[in-house]
Amino acid sequence: MSLIVTAFSLVVTLYFVSWVTARGVFFPAAAYFVWRHQRRHSVRSRALVDRLASPPLVSIVVPAYNEELTVVDSVRSLLALDYEAREIVVVNDGSKDGTLEVLRKAFELVPAPVSFAEPLKTAPVKAFYRSIVAPELLVIDKDNAGCKADASNAGINAASGELVLITDADTALEFDAVTRGALHFLDDPDVVAVGGNVSIANGSRIENGVITDVALPRSWLARFQIIEYMRSFLLFRQACASRNAVVLISGAFGMFRRDALLAIGGFDPKALAEDMDITIRLQTHFRRQRKPMRIAFDPNPLAWTQAPEDFASLRSQRYRWRRGLMQTLWQHRRVIGNPRYGTVGLGALPYVAFFEGVGAPLEVAGYAITSIAWLLGSLDTSHWRLLLATAFVSGVASTLLAVLLNDLALRRYTRPRELLGLLAAVAFEGFGYAQMNSVLSCIATVQAARGKGGWGEMKRRQFRAR
Repeated sequence: MSLIVTAFSLVVTLYFVSWVTARGVFFPAAAYFVWRHQRRHSVRSRALVDRLASPPLVSIVVPAYNEELTVVDSVRSLLALDYEAREIVVVNDGSKDGTLEVLRKAFELVPAPVSFAEPLKTAPVKAFYRSIVAPELLVIDKDNAGCKADASNAGINAASGELVLITDADTALEFDAVTRGALHFLDDPDVVAVGGNVSIANGSRIENGVITDVALPRSWLARFQIIEYMRSFLLFRQACASRNAVVLISGAFGMFRRDALLAIGGFDPKALAEDMDITIRLQTHFRRQRKPMRIAFDPNPLAWTQAPEDFASLRSQRYRWRRGLMQTLWQHRRVIGNPRYGTVGLGALPYVAFFEGVGAPLEVAGYAITSIAWLLGSLDTSHWRLLLATAFVSGVASTLLAVLLNDLALRRYTRPRELLGLLAAVAFEGFGYAQMNSVLSCIATVQAARGKGGWGEMKRRQFRAR
């Protein structure tokens, strides 16, 4: 028995070592990607977009369900964008609160007859509204179908632009976010979609929907999520983007060619992780047809979203993310390890399946079995300490790489106090928060195996203006 437990603890230790090794491999690829991107997409390049005689029209689709606290600021941030060739389509997805009413008051909405083709099936649309003060704003009022995908599809149906940007109603965009996104399509005609770096808005100053000062939140729960986002966006996704193997475009900022979305039938209403599902479907659709395509990623923080600061909302979010991940991996299981899909099938998805899919249960089992065995005297103390030390060091090392890349390349948290706060979050994340996330992932894995769906409840707050 002692030999089996020792072998298992060594397997878990090797998992952590391989995880941090993979992150170390990602770092130079991500750093080179950021350097190359910043050189090509300079201020001068972005300025040329504004001088185009006929820039591509971008339809910004904002699904909104019970978002009365944030939707007005989000729309104001869209109206403040520096990209003129745009329209804003807010989809009120059967909200039970005052979402439609606050929009009506803030933007002087009036009923408007609108007619367009509906290539994507959605829940019934009840009414359309236009804004008197902002003619580019269209509000769709529809029945709720229980998912963001259905609301997104309704917005895609109404979109007039050749490019469609999907964002959230609790998100504020950078003033040049659409310009940065559109530049990828202008730079490379093979681009079918662009994902953007997403940062956490908690603690930052937001005035009229625009980020005016970036600062760390007081909540440690939100601080831990900031470094999580850095680890996810600034290492893995940039490394994937360097090999044209992006498998997740965040729902907070995803810009697509509208014809590409229609070609694959839009968002899947049954998908719990509709953003990851549609990214993989785009990858596989074009690769099966052997058509040139690229899904790009912009490392600059183009969108700022709210992170939950209470445990109940965080738990609900992580359950949904995990169930969505497991569902997506199962639905696209034939892609994993399949050379037909290039780096997506042989690199990106196997990594996600092993480190994101299997990692949490393996980690929790490793902690539990080795700790019990150590307490019962069946495991040598050195093996138990080795496991804990490896888990802590691997987490700190990979996160420090992400924070370093963020500080050197993007220069967002530049004040010494904020950098110290980030480093403190890196150090303390391994003392409870990381383990809590792994336990939540295990619970959600069981939920996914039992077929549980649903989005869960998220506690919203107004954007902070200080």
